[in-house]
Amino acid sequence: MRFEGCRNDLYIVAKAQPASYRAGQLSTLLPIVLPLLETEPFMEFDLFTILPLAAAVFVFWKLRSVLGSRDGATPPPMPRADQMPQGDNVVPLPGMEGQQDQALQNEEAIAEAIKRHADGDKALKKGLTAIRARDAAFDPDTFVDGARMAYEMIVTAFADGDKAALKGLLAEDVYENFAAAIDERMERGESVRSTFVGIENAAISEAEMAGDEAQVTVSFTSQIISATLDKDEEVIEGDLQDVAEVTDIWAFARDVTTGNPNWKLLATDA
Repeated sequence: MRFEGCRNDLYIVAKAQPASYRAGQLSTLLPIVLPLLETEPFMEFDLFTILPLAAAVFVFWKLRSVLGSRDGATPPPMPRADQMPQGDNVVPLPGMEGQQDQALQNEEAIAEAIKRHADGDKALKKGLTAIRARDAAFDPDTFVDGARMAYEMIVTAFADGDKAALKGLLAEDVYENFAAAIDERMERGESVRSTFVGIENAAISEAEMAGDEAQVTVSFTSQIISATLDKDEEVIEGDLQDVAEVTDIWAFARDVTTGNPNWKLLATDA
């Protein structure tokens, strides 16, 4: 049996499609099939030899008719902005609804935290809200936690005379005052023995935006064992055993226009 029968089969299959479609499909298949038909060895093949080839050509043809001829490296056309669905027809991207819900919950949590810290103080609530409006990362709960850590670090570093540790925690003028006090103490041959017991309470008492600078004042009540010794190791101030309750009012500041998230001690009022 010769391949002419297979040619008729190809023609019968193609007849089911419009003429323009058949022309396009056959124009793709013929460059593949015809060269094979013109080879002498191919003319001697029997039906069982050519059937796999015919099946492969048929599969390629059907895939092309279904998938089209677009280059695989070319992305499909995207609708223009004016063709995008509007209003209720807009379908949110996966995860967007969850993110929006989470953002709303976060804002509600921050508003509740501001209300709690203000505790009925309208001026304080206004100040905290103003800071939040300028600094999307501001959270009064997180701020107080950071202030507690900074307080302990500063008190300990000052007692140890560690000016390097203080430099990154204090505003420039405050650092100069602390450094001068440490230098004077060393010149007199004095030292400080201090044990930081803990913080009983830390509460925001004032808050405001001063230009681009957020300023928050915190009242600390802490317990510290502290004594100042002279050059002969004699106690001249404080006590080496007694736990003293200390109240400090410290103001912290941060420029909200910078990428630096750190707050620095702006002023102290013991």
